[in-house]
Amino acid sequence: MPDGAPNHARREGGRLVPDGGITWRWSRFGLGAAYAVPAVVVAAWSPTLGLAVAVGVLPAAAFGLPPRRPGRAVIPVVGALSALGLLLGSLVASTPVIAVVAVFALAVAASITATSGRLAQLFLLLGLPLFGIGLSFPWGAAVLALAGCMAAGSLYAWLVALAWPERTSPALSPAPVPRGRAMVVYGVLLGTAAATAAAVGFALGLEHVGWATGAVLLVMRPVRGQLILRSAGRAISVMLGALAAACFALVGPGPLLNAALILLVVGALSATQESRWYIAPGFTTFLALTLILSTSSSSPSQRFVERSVETLLGVALALFFGALVPAALSFAARRRGRTCP
Repeated sequence: MPDGAPNHARREGGRLVPDGGITWRWSRFGLGAAYAVPAVVVAAWSPTLGLAVAVGVLPAAAFGLPPRRPGRAVIPVVGALSALGLLLGSLVASTPVIAVVAVFALAVAASITATSGRLAQLFLLLGLPLFGIGLSFPWGAAVLALAGCMAAGSLYAWLVALAWPERTSPALSPAPVPRGRAMVVYGVLLGTAAATAAAVGFALGLEHVGWATGAVLLVMRPVRGQLILRSAGRAISVMLGALAAACFALVGPGPLLNAALILLVVGALSATQESRWYIAPGFTTFLALTLILSTSSSSPSQRFVERSVETLLGVALALFFGALVPAALSFAARRRGRTCP
């Protein structure tokens, strides 16, 4: 099958979707490996810095490759929105009340404006979750460097993508975005879930408030079926990625092993990007947690438990506000309709 079409796909509701749970494409592995080259080179002499550079290309690797070269100009936009969201979240992280209010307000605004264009949709899907994750990073040199890596990494990924062959067959289509009142309701529920995750994190004094908040914003979708699939996928893949990172840290890897793992993980993230199952968090968690463990005095087992528990908290809140609350509201509305004379 020509490059650009999944190996097994079917039409569903007017969209082309993958037929299997996990889709692996070797051509995309090569693309991800090319994305990882600067990080691999840097990691050979500074593993921590190499991991930071690798994290910088994750948004591009996870986003996918538009079929035509002009459309690939969206890749640096993805990186810029991710960096901006991270910086904005970090900016308010030191003031819990402002952070909680801000994540609610941004979620509502992003949901309502999501139908206005591609840029607004990208902010809802990428910039907003990075805002939530940014609550884990107090403003300072470290978060500025990480945001810079994202912006520079996506620019480099765009240049690499321009050299990649164009596709002649249709790519996977995104799910349609609901309009009108549905997105207003969704925005309020999304904002409430994310704000609750942030408030719980601040109240409990969690070191990484953004883990649960980011999980909510990455999992919740207006369509219930997507929400349930993403919730299960994120919970499982994050725990597997965190477990792999903890075991990797216990091994005490040297620079060359770090460089090899960066190449494999970024390549695998790109190769499986079109999968129906939500497995990308496993790869991103591995690299992010490996970076944290490289500069942390906490034990790998402690970081594994923190990452897993806080992700499960975010997933639980997403399911509650994204599935149970709408179901309860719908049931109540039907009951009122039956009792009206």
